[in-house]
Amino acid sequence: MPLIRPSRCWLLLVVIIFGPANSLFADEPLHSRVDALIDAKHAGQPVAALSDDAEFLRRVFLDFSGRIPRATDAREFLNDSAADKREKLIDKLLASDEFPNRMADLMHVLLMERRGEHPEWIAYLRESFKQNKPWDVLARELISPDPKNEQTRASAFFLSKRLEHYGQNAIDYPILTRDVGRLFLGMDLQCAQCHDHLFIKDYKQADFQGMYVVFLNTALRNDTKFPAVSESLMTKKIEFQSVFNPEKKSIGPRVPGREEITIPAFAKGEEYLEAPDKKAKEPGRPKFSPLEQLAQQLAVSDNLQFAKNITNRMWFVAMGRGIVHPLDLHHSENPPSHPELLDLLAREMIEHKFDIKWLLRELALTRTYQRSGVLPADAKEPLPELFSVALEKPLSAEQLFASVTQAIGTPPNDALKQKFLKAFANPPMEPEGEFAPSLRAALFLMNDADLLKLLDAQPESLLTRLKAFAAAEAVADDLYLSVLSRRPTAAEVAEVSEQLQLAGERRDTVLKQLAWALLASAEFCLNH
Repeated sequence: MPLIRPSRCWLLLVVIIFGPANSLFADEPLHSRVDALIDAKHAGQPVAALSDDAEFLRRVFLDFSGRIPRATDAREFLNDSAADKREKLIDKLLASDEFPNRMADLMHVLLMERRGEHPEWIAYLRESFKQNKPWDVLARELISPDPKNEQTRASAFFLSKRLEHYGQNAIDYPILTRDVGRLFLGMDLQCAQCHDHLFIKDYKQADFQGMYVVFLNTALRNDTKFPAVSESLMTKKIEFQSVFNPEKKSIGPRVPGREEITIPAFAKGEEYLEAPDKKAKEPGRPKFSPLEQLAQQLAVSDNLQFAKNITNRMWFVAMGRGIVHPLDLHHSENPPSHPELLDLLAREMIEHKFDIKWLLRELALTRTYQRSGVLPADAKEPLPELFSVALEKPLSAEQLFASVTQAIGTPPNDALKQKFLKAFANPPMEPEGEFAPSLRAALFLMNDADLLKLLDAQPESLLTRLKAFAAAEAVADDLYLSVLSRRPTAAEVAEVSEQLQLAGERRDTVLKQLAWALLASAEFCLNH
């Protein structure tokens, strides 16, 4: 496990007194430097110990495989006495075929925020993470999709879904502009559309308008069977003025904090690489692509804000809270909880070519990630931004569905998955991240006939295994390992034993009720 060696303790003291550890720990792996910077903020306050093996096992499976471990995986890991078994498990999960699927689910929800699905889009995300495509490359493909590249053309779903008409409403270009700022730069510029932001001095109207002019120039293509967008010719800047100031201004394409992009002039008839074809209903391809220019300004290694945003979001995925929180409010009056840490992670991300898998591995190796969710008995609850204790993370609807079917031992089916999404997912256009129990979800767990039917004994299912055990202790052990990925306490074994003794001829029904009770528990529905 990635612990700081005793010989390094004096270095940690220097860090606490003198500050940043970036140069001091330059020869240390990133996960050790991360822990040093986190520890420096604790200032002697109590922190949680390392999680036990069961807690770590469940956490890392949910984060990297998108489901809980099998009971056999749990037994194998808990019985393993090797000192490096956690590192080996992390590497095994990152190398598995499930990791690209988990990341595709994660990034789909992060990027689309439940606006809908498209099979080519999901396949594109899976293949991107299977290839371990760098985040800057992926982001450029999302912002400037190439319809002629069959391997990447589905990336246009990110833009095309936001360019759809909803009823009689106009295309919501302001929301598209806002989403790009939020998701790729961590800047929510919505309130800067009509004037400089009233409460965040860093967000200017020009920041919004410089991206807005790019997306105002795009449209949804209807001549393809796959997601695609087109661009019209851009020949001039956009004019705008503040609602508080009549002075007119103009701006061309520009990423916040970067230079404005010059709009080139072409002779008449020379504007297109591929001229529009009205007969074939093809929109043409301009020589000057504002989308391409925006992508090249935004998703590049010399844009530190772009790097900070993705590292902050991956930290959130691993730790349950951003270093900057909320995630899309990076600005000077909402500083990072650990400024040196965010700078370190962003620069390391750039140095490692925006390798998300590498970053997640380093984060998982930290003591910060591997902390228990339980504080010492006499400790006061610390501020969440100190990361002194593991923070509870809600399971996504996808994680919950995969974990329920894994626990019960039944093959997943899409119809039931859609029911889980309806019961547990947030409404469209709402970011997901906070645990928000709902009456809708509770009623689904209690009453859905298809879900409850899964608990009936089937070949190789959990209930079939439990029915075969004569001893209550064996029932409890398999039940808790299968559902909660841990062994039961003595009190829990006694409770199972008592319920089975009282069951009589209703033993099968009681076994089903015991399994349901664990599946419906807060312990199961949270990554803790």
